[in-house]
Amino acid sequence: METVFSKIIEGTIPSKKVFENERILAFYDIEPAAPVHVLIIPKKFIASMNDVTPEDLPLIAEIHSVAQQIAAELGIADSGYRLINNCGPDSGQAVPHLHYHLLGGAKLGALTGNSASHA
Repeated sequence: METVFSKIIEGTIPSKKVFENERILAFYDIEPAAPVHVLIIPKKFIASMNDVTPEDLPLIAEIHSVAQQIAAELGIADSGYRLINNCGPDSGQAVPHLHYHLLGGAKLGALTGNSASHA
């Protein structure tokens, strides 16, 4: 499935990359919700967390490791950060490609069940 994220992975849509290897790409969100807002995506197409298979679990673990690395490199590991995955339309997942939001750089508000839009 072609999405905005697949176009970013291909390089047809530019992004400000923070991290890239053969399996994962991380880049700054173009509409940041915090002073630090990085999106971390697998290069393999997985529509949502509901589509993760047992074979994908090492990739999910690597994404979490990359999130730790990025948080440290951007200086937010010690002060705190949030790693969020929205799954499905009711959660606010607007792009049907598994992705994580890494947010930090300021004191973040409490999580609520209030409706909000997140990519």
